[in-house]
Amino acid sequence: MKILFTGGGTGGHIFPIVSVARELKKYYSKEDLYLFFAGPREEIPLTDLTREGIKVKRIIAGKIRRYFTIGSLFQNLFDIFFKIPIGIIQAFFYVFFLAPDLIFSKGGYGSFSTVLAGKFLGTPVFLHESDTIPGLTNRFTAKFALEIFVSFPTLKTEYFPQERMLFVGNPIRQTLLQGNEEEARAFFKIDSQKPLILILGGSQGAQRINDVIYKVLNELLVNFEIIHQVGPKNFSEGRALAEVLINKDSEKYYHLYPFLNEQELGLAMVLSNLIISRAGSGSIFEIAAAGKPSILIPLPEAAQNHQLENTYLFAENGASLVIEEANLTPHFLLDRIKYLFSHPTQLKEMEREAKAFSKPKASDVIAGYIIEYLSR
Repeated sequence: MKILFTGGGTGGHIFPIVSVARELKKYYSKEDLYLFFAGPREEIPLTDLTREGIKVKRIIAGKIRRYFTIGSLFQNLFDIFFKIPIGIIQAFFYVFFLAPDLIFSKGGYGSFSTVLAGKFLGTPVFLHESDTIPGLTNRFTAKFALEIFVSFPTLKTEYFPQERMLFVGNPIRQTLLQGNEEEARAFFKIDSQKPLILILGGSQGAQRINDVIYKVLNELLVNFEIIHQVGPKNFSEGRALAEVLINKDSEKYYHLYPFLNEQELGLAMVLSNLIISRAGSGSIFEIAAAGKPSILIPLPEAAQNHQLENTYLFAENGASLVIEEANLTPHFLLDRIKYLFSHPTQLKEMEREAKAFSKPKASDVIAGYIIEYLSR
């Protein structure tokens, strides 16, 4: 049994594939299960895939930018006439010689060539859409998909045919929910009883959120302990700023990381009393499954403004507090944090609503459908 995964653009495409792959191996323990991935070289490490025994095939992937500058115009032309055709040829050869029984696409521009090649060669395609508003690639490749798994129940049928859609949530890595508090306190060297705030910016950090945090960092550290994932590119700057900004008495309450791996993130989440994060679908469903209160700050440049749409759907029953970036000022954020911790009943309600929203079995359901289809 051969399954070819595809997708790419951010860690939000890779981590769900890891989760589905793990469930597939639970369902199908025979030695003839072979897992492959075809996608672009991204800034996130694809070692997450290779650790799961997934053989990685890299392809050149072109991207269509839907904003206009002279630079983006030339980049689009280069991608359309050079990268995309080469990627399709590469993907065609990979699919032809690998001869997978099924292609599972997580979407993103990195999946386009592989799904198209699969269509030409008659390979069945299953698709997963993370967001309330599908990206351009998934809107097109959904025409070839036998099953379309969706994260949000309100996805409109104008994008995908209702009869092929199945609402399952977004696949998450179960290890994120298995953190041990005692182990977490030892790992992060936390011995205070202050409430802990976990600040995340997705797999690549979020510079604008970081900048706002730095401006009120000392004020935050008076009352809170902080674990801050700043992104690998921002780590050196963050460390230098922390050395300058933080009072000596508060240094031990600030824990700065370029990136939290899966185990570290699970430990950080079990300790956190509040999570501040961007609003990718993966982050939302991980926060929901952990049952944590959150402040979500949607990325305004996200395609089709999907992070904003995702966030308000998650927050409509009180699971989260949304701050749009246009309103994100240091003291407004500080005020919202203090308000939440001065209203413990609201924090408890946010926990309950987050849990009610969660779909922790999404990867299990998807893996079950794949195995059932291939076992016919």
